[in-house]
Amino acid sequence: MVLNGETTGVPKLIAPTFGIRHLQCFMMCIGFSAAFAMRVNLSVAVVAMMDNKGANPDFPEYHWSEKTKSRILSSFFMGYMITQVPGGMLSRRLGGKIMLLLSFFISSVLALLTPWGISLGGWKLLCAIRFLQGLGQGTTMPAIHTLVAKWSPVEERSSLSGYCYLGAQLGTVAILASSGVLASSSLGWPSLFYIPGAVGLVWSASWIIWGANSPDECRLVGAAERALIAESLNMKAKQDEGKRPLPVPWRKICTSLPFLVTLLSHCANSWVFWTLLTQIPSYLKSVLGMDIKSNALLSALPYLTMLLLGLAFCPLANYLEKSNRISATTSRKLFNSIGLWVPVITLIWLGYMTREQTDLAVILLTFTVGISAATHLGFQVNHIDLTPNFAGTLVGMTNSASQVASSIAPLVVGYVVTDTKNPEQWRVIFFIAAFISFFGNLLFVFFGTAKVQSWNDEQPGKVYELKPLNQVVIEDSNVKEEITK
Repeated sequence: MVLNGETTGVPKLIAPTFGIRHLQCFMMCIGFSAAFAMRVNLSVAVVAMMDNKGANPDFPEYHWSEKTKSRILSSFFMGYMITQVPGGMLSRRLGGKIMLLLSFFISSVLALLTPWGISLGGWKLLCAIRFLQGLGQGTTMPAIHTLVAKWSPVEERSSLSGYCYLGAQLGTVAILASSGVLASSSLGWPSLFYIPGAVGLVWSASWIIWGANSPDECRLVGAAERALIAESLNMKAKQDEGKRPLPVPWRKICTSLPFLVTLLSHCANSWVFWTLLTQIPSYLKSVLGMDIKSNALLSALPYLTMLLLGLAFCPLANYLEKSNRISATTSRKLFNSIGLWVPVITLIWLGYMTREQTDLAVILLTFTVGISAATHLGFQVNHIDLTPNFAGTLVGMTNSASQVASSIAPLVVGYVVTDTKNPEQWRVIFFIAAFISFFGNLLFVFFGTAKVQSWNDEQPGKVYELKPLNQVVIEDSNVKEEITK
């Protein structure tokens, strides 16, 4: 087997269909689901905390204004965006395993302390706890991207990355679907914090045992699977051993057009996603008149749809790219457009819903959120395409910027929606989200790419797109060189 004119010396072994790379992906998915449950539990818990008539009346009720509630919901993101870029840099230096462990462990402990903090210090201490949780979880996506870049063969990159991030929908569905029952049970709304926190601690113990930074550091991975990953990434299995990490090319990253349009697309998606995620419970109750039990189940329905569509999109993208029917660049733009442009229509439509159109409103909400699963195979994986070496750093940068959008979105709702029962005020919110979603993908379609950028490594001037196993096309000025095994 020859690569770059050199014999790799790696025997042709058959890698398992389901290997340790899939175990790592599964564990990251479960961990991400627990983290997301801790992130979104407040969206439904706050409804029960402010109106315990629809929940267990034996637990305290708090009379907070809409602006106070918006501050509470935004506080997580204020902390979350601070540790994004440092999280990417630390993941490169310390490894994704330890950063992911610290992220979930800290968040789990704080989740368990939340009910006590509310009783002790009210909404101000709650904001402080959520801010600290945000700080802890800020390293999550940079760590996962760093791990996926090292564990996924090129032809499986879209699907494995997509499966990891489906944990967001899994955790959201679990907490939203059960929140109404839990808030009304003898455990009350505090259980919405205790249960995800406990799950996070169990996951942390499991990750210590089975998690690994890369195939080279994992004692469980076989020679065939290790060779598969190394060959696919067009490198020798241990070429980076003992090599000093490359310095982050900050100026080149910040002036890279493909990176900037990925960042913009990420911000647009976060605005729409978090506007809906944090406000659906209030919208269903205030505008559509649903009680907390049906509210919780219907709030979970869009994310269940998103989970199912994500499970369908991942193998589809895998098939399209493996069969060379479309290039990786075309694949990223196709799925990103599905995830960001289709919701533009449904968001505008949602702005005209009334209490007499409850069923249609639920269908539109479900479809709007569900179809956005396609973005996991668009901009979400594009960071690894652009620079496998700095994928964690890039996602830290884009996620940090996107969290500015995530934190502003609930504040805009609190400013615009002064009367939660007024559908015209909600219409403004949906129109804003539709505009941002459209514009966010427009530039990605024109300027986005899946080619590895020249600043990824120490070979300036070369831009190339990694191919499935057997070829890499390199573009250097007017010269094209095709390397085959």
